[in-house]
Amino acid sequence: MKLSFSDASIFLILFSVSVLDLFRRTEAVIKLPGNVTVSAVIVFGDSIVDTGNNNNLKTPAKCNFPPYGRDFEGGAATGRFSNGKVPSDILAEELGVKELSPAYLDPTLKPEDLLTGVNFASGGCGYDPLTTRLSVHIRIYYTLYTMTNIIYSFGKFCSQFIIQSSSFDFFFFQKIQAAALSLSDQLQLFKEYIDKLRAIVGEEGKNRIFETSFFLVVVGSNDINNNYFGSRIRRLQYDISTYTDLLVGHASTFLKEIYGLGARRIGVFGAPTLGCLPSTRTVAGGIKRDCAKEYNEAAQLFNSKLSAELDSLNNLPDVRIVYIDIYSPLLDIIQNPNKYGFDIVDKGCCGTGTIEVIILCNQFSPYTCTNDSGYLFWDSFHPTEKAYKILVSNLVKKYINRFF
Repeated sequence: MKLSFSDASIFLILFSVSVLDLFRRTEAVIKLPGNVTVSAVIVFGDSIVDTGNNNNLKTPAKCNFPPYGRDFEGGAATGRFSNGKVPSDILAEELGVKELSPAYLDPTLKPEDLLTGVNFASGGCGYDPLTTRLSVHIRIYYTLYTMTNIIYSFGKFCSQFIIQSSSFDFFFFQKIQAAALSLSDQLQLFKEYIDKLRAIVGEEGKNRIFETSFFLVVVGSNDINNNYFGSRIRRLQYDISTYTDLLVGHASTFLKEIYGLGARRIGVFGAPTLGCLPSTRTVAGGIKRDCAKEYNEAAQLFNSKLSAELDSLNNLPDVRIVYIDIYSPLLDIIQNPNKYGFDIVDKGCCGTGTIEVIILCNQFSPYTCTNDSGYLFWDSFHPTEKAYKILVSNLVKKYINRFF
């Protein structure tokens, strides 16, 4: 449905935004080159940066229940896949735009929120369209298959969840549906967002906002971890070399599409140390739960190809697309935890920390830690807010000059 605004409505929105901006804009944590001011942060991606879009989808990939969000303001489970803020929030704050990155599908989203950027990310998304359809279902399957010491907790949670939510039964009793917003879906929502933005500030106003906006793309982990190694469907069709070629091709296409819609400063995360995630250690790390070498090698292969492709895309006019290495800094924390103030890096805080994620990380998990400050990971897949703050702060310092 297209938005229509009267002249009076537009004036009131713009006046309100100009006043609120004085109070709501945060001071940039890092000094930006040439005293540049970033006008908006616009995010695409998966659960690493999802700030609640999946709350509004019919999917099991949700975390809008305790103990998720227990360290967020007010202890609210907002749909962020962590105990608190996620990288998209922290980036927006570091760049001085605002304290939180709002989910585009949040029903409480206000018109003035659009001017400083929104978040389209969706937990379970991948570059490969098949990943989005399978990712979460595969993770739940392997979790249930592998985990035996939380059966009681899971059963109790399910009984409560079924009573409280009519959306849960579809996963178990209906055909598998898309588990998340695909990148194609996110692109369509971005186009809708542009129309809304244009209706508020006009074409020139939209262009001015985009000229100094920061675009972030965080995708790829689900493709390699859940789809390629998890479902094995793609392994019947591709070896890891040709599959990473496929992923980079999809990534390139998506980046060209958002470029065509006005994105000019784009940061793209590579894949992290997937073999060292707590869940991967449990599934593929052997009896000692070591880092799974095959997963890490796949991530590194993907990263090298993605980085090279982004270099070639910088031949497009007036664009700065920057590859952001998350693999190395995360690995450094894992190998040198004390240096960063962590004690436990091979399991998460929630439950046993070895396999629990989304619905299995719940308020009935009996082993959840009471103090997560020493944990690198919150659940078996996602880091804690403390870890995210360390990573994002260091990444901004390292890469910010490449965008301006």
